Formats: sequence, structure tokens, C-alpha cells
Amino acid sequence: MAKMFDRIQAILRGEEPAPPIARLIGFKIISLESGQVIVELDADERYANPMGTLHGGILCDIADAAMGLAYASTLDVGESFTTLELKINYLKPIWQARLKAIGKVVKRGKTIGLIECDVIDEQNNLVARASSTCMTLRGEMAQGR
Repeated sequence: MAKMFDRIQAILRGEEPAPPIARLIGFKIISLESGQVIVELDADERYANPMGTLHGGILCDIADAAMGLAYASTLDVGESFTTLELKINYLKPIWQARLKAIGKVVKRGKTIGLIECDVIDEQNNLVARASSTCMTLRGEMAQGR
């Protein structure tokens, strides 16, 4: 069983398929460091809400993915995690843009971690900021996750 960092690296290199949610929504992992992942999405009218702007759930999805992957990149063999809390602030409407979600582990404790994510557009304008609290699972709690 490989460390999650190695599995994410294999996805980035195209050696393993992207997670189903990435294929469904259309985002891709473009950068990986231990504790930091960047995902990218080309947002367009397919993701519009009734007002015509990018649906907030899509922003939340890419932020959640970047944060989850960033946290997962720090896990050891036999560890998994679950999200305990997720918060997002929407700061700028988007109609069409190439977005980057930059997830970074702020603090990784033995059991609880804090992760943040900035979602930016092509001009590096802050579109949204998210934070998440994750719990590391081990042993029986990590089985099958």
C-alpha cells in the first residue's frame, strides 16, 4: 500500500485515473507538494447558477478537493481522514475563468488538522477563501476509506 502522496503524484503524472469527482466536475491536479495541492478548473456556462454566474457549489467542490488532497498528501500508510467542518467565503462573481484552488495544510496535529484554500482567477484575484478541519483516521477507523 503506497502513501497517499505517492498516489496523488501518480494521478498528477497520468499514471492513475483522476478521482471520480475530478472527472465529473472537470478539475485537474496541477501541482503537488507535501501539504499543498493546486487544482485547476476551466469555469464556463456549464457551471452557471440561475443568475448566470458560477455556482457556489462548484467553487466549494474545487476548494474541498484541493484541501482534502493537501491533507491526504501528509498521511502515512494505513491512515485515512474525514472532514469535520468546511467553510467558504465567496468574494467575487465568476462567469468564465480558469480558476486555481490552492489548498495548504496550516496545522497538522496527530489527529486534527486545519487546512485553508484560496481560489484565484487568471489575474490572481481572490475569488473565494475556504477552510476545513480534518480528522486523521487510523486502524479500524481507516479501514475501507
